[in-house]
Amino acid sequence: MGDQRADGHGVRQTGPEGDPADAVADELVGYRGPTACQIAAITYRQLDYWARTGLVVPSIRGAKGSGSQRLYSFKDVLVLKIVKRLLDTGISLQNIRVAVDHLRGHGVDDLAGITLFSDGVSVYECTSPEEVVDLLQGGQGVFGIAVSGAMAELHGSIADFPAERAGGGITIDAPEDELAARRRNRSRKTG
Repeated sequence: MGDQRADGHGVRQTGPEGDPADAVADELVGYRGPTACQIAAITYRQLDYWARTGLVVPSIRGAKGSGSQRLYSFKDVLVLKIVKRLLDTGISLQNIRVAVDHLRGHGVDDLAGITLFSDGVSVYECTSPEEVVDLLQGGQGVFGIAVSGAMAELHGSIADFPAERAGGGITIDAPEDELAARRRNRSRKTG
């Protein structure tokens, strides 16, 4: 079976014999902390702080003691990416928390219709062109983040990273790179 996009993630699931199988859209498929950091372009220290303070908590699996691994959903990683963009523009963490609280109430599909605007102090959520125009006419908006743009960017880059299925022990691998393919072929010849 060939590559199959799973819930827009662009990941391949490796079956018991190592052959790619069709990946199934699943809320239990997520990304470990270090992988989520790479995808969202944040540090592990930021990720850990945001999880401990409740800003972005992993929705699939939280840390439960030493050695446990957090597992972040696609939506969680998207929110991490948005938080990073808002921080980069100078928005305070307090105002970002308000924006994230609004985002939590939406499903992934609903998020695609949202544009976040900020005047550098407050964050505004717009879901229609009329709201955007009203906000800009009022002078509040200085810059905007189209969540659909961040989502499209995430869809394009997330396929390069390994995912994991919570509790099932099944790893969903990123597409195999050339070096990994050579190693696999070499081990088959010698084994």
